Amino acid sequence: MKALTEYIAKALVEHPDEVQVTQTRQGNRVRLEMRVAKDDMGRVIGRNGRVANAIRVLLRVAAERDGQQVTLDVMEP
Repeated sequence: MKALTEYIAKALVEHPDEVQVTQTRQGNRVRLEMRVAKDDMGRVIGRNGRVANAIRVLLRVAAERDGQQVTLDVMEP
């Protein structure tokens, strides 16, 4: 999940070297926290959160195939 999130985020932003994703697990639940450069927050979140929600949908589908649940939080820089 972490690698997929990093791949998607780095493709969207102007400063891919500043993308950081941390992953924590609790049983079958995975929590991802993504941090990007302040200038790239709008690109990752999108208008009305559409881009962030699309990333969450992709992660949910990938997680269900592995029998897991995933949440993604976009953190303020």
